[in-house]
Amino acid sequence: MEEKILEVREITKRYPGVVALDRLSFDLIKGEVHAIVGENGAGKSTLIKCLCGAVVPEEGTMTIEGKDYSEMNPALSRSLGIEVVYQELNLIDGLTVAENVCFGAKYGKLVNFKLLEEKTKKVFDELNVSINPRKLVLELSTAQQQLVEIAKSVSKDVKILILDEPTAPLTEDETEILFSLIEKLKAKGVSIIYISHRMDEIFRISDRVTVMRDGKYITTLITNETDRNELIRYMVGREISDVFPHSRKALDEPMLELKNVCGNGDTDICLHVNKGEIVGLAGLIGAGRTELARMLFGADRMRSGEILLEGKKADIKTTKDAISLGIGLIPEDRKRQGVLLQYGIDWNIALTHLPRISKHLVVNSRKVSEEADEYIEKLSIKTPKRNQLVQFLSGGNQQKVVLARTLVNDSRLLIFDEPTRGIDVGAKAEIYKLLDDLACQGKAILMISSDMEELIGMSDRIYTLCEGRVTGELRREEFDQEKLLALMSAE
Repeated sequence: MEEKILEVREITKRYPGVVALDRLSFDLIKGEVHAIVGENGAGKSTLIKCLCGAVVPEEGTMTIEGKDYSEMNPALSRSLGIEVVYQELNLIDGLTVAENVCFGAKYGKLVNFKLLEEKTKKVFDELNVSINPRKLVLELSTAQQQLVEIAKSVSKDVKILILDEPTAPLTEDETEILFSLIEKLKAKGVSIIYISHRMDEIFRISDRVTVMRDGKYITTLITNETDRNELIRYMVGREISDVFPHSRKALDEPMLELKNVCGNGDTDICLHVNKGEIVGLAGLIGAGRTELARMLFGADRMRSGEILLEGKKADIKTTKDAISLGIGLIPEDRKRQGVLLQYGIDWNIALTHLPRISKHLVVNSRKVSEEADEYIEKLSIKTPKRNQLVQFLSGGNQQKVVLARTLVNDSRLLIFDEPTRGIDVGAKAEIYKLLDDLACQGKAILMISSDMEELIGMSDRIYTLCEGRVTGELRREEFDQEKLLALMSAE
């Protein structure tokens, strides 16, 4: 009989106006990878917080290795072998890699830095990670920091490892290292709760998958006995047809033309985007896609070349110039660069055009409210009120707030950098529909994406970048995953 290391029974957690967990139950078997899936707002994050002691449930019990607990605290959770690797990293930038990996562990009265480095190197060797233990964390890339975070958890006597969207910042090679690590941990009897929106990962590495919706337990399935469509039906409670809509018809009128644009790591970039067209920008990490987006939006300076908007030369030196010319950017990191989390939806939407709705330095608050109501309805932003703090919205709804702020400026060229990263399948379908609708209105869209299925499904044409140069252009009828990967890897 399979040994259960964890049983969650009838867990309930309420917040004002919201039931985050509604009598939720599930179990975890020793040595399995158990995926938990659900749309944003399903209660996955609250469940993690209950297990690690950050949140106390009002009802229910958690049974760990046969012992019942009605609540946790962080110290108790760690003592029971529960470790969490969050989507938002939890490292100390000013300390070395070794100091972070061994942080909180006791190796004597005085800190023996050589011992810390040796122990860290041993963990890295097991994980096949080549990072210098003496390096400061602030000197590492985001992907390297994620691997350090995982190593930090593994260095403890971990029994239950919770991974929350662990591959979001990782390259394909680094993802393979992670999956190899997961297999090693399974073999040692470590149980893993794996939370991800990426279906291919769930079907590749999980043994079972539990579906949550609106804080409730829906079902648990054996992964190799289900399929993607069944899983999505359980997650969203409905059929999702036409995931990649294509009702638009591109016009033969260029909105954007780049002629030998250089700067910010990119060289001799030539491309064009027509009105009513969605053009994909494909490339591996470091290819120069985000760098190009930042130049177009005036966040970074262009060294040479020409940018034409509707046939006229555009002089873009600042983001203010870009916005005034009708260029809008929906950035990759929406939480740091796209929204003000501590402000309401209304003020986030109004932020970039306050002078236009102000008189004698006094903002017209009625206009702020009217615009918020208009775009909440237009974009179907799910919120109880217009001044709801953006930090309490799901990822998909936060993305819609960024889009609303761009649209209120009457942007004609929209640059989407990873438009659905960290967004659940139901919200993805809504974002795709919005992209198609915007193109139908004649807007030009440049879409940067690392999701191959998304690129192929949504784009009319795709440009590939490698090391800051355009290496190819494919039309819709030419789309092929292997061809794209080859162009993305070309020198």
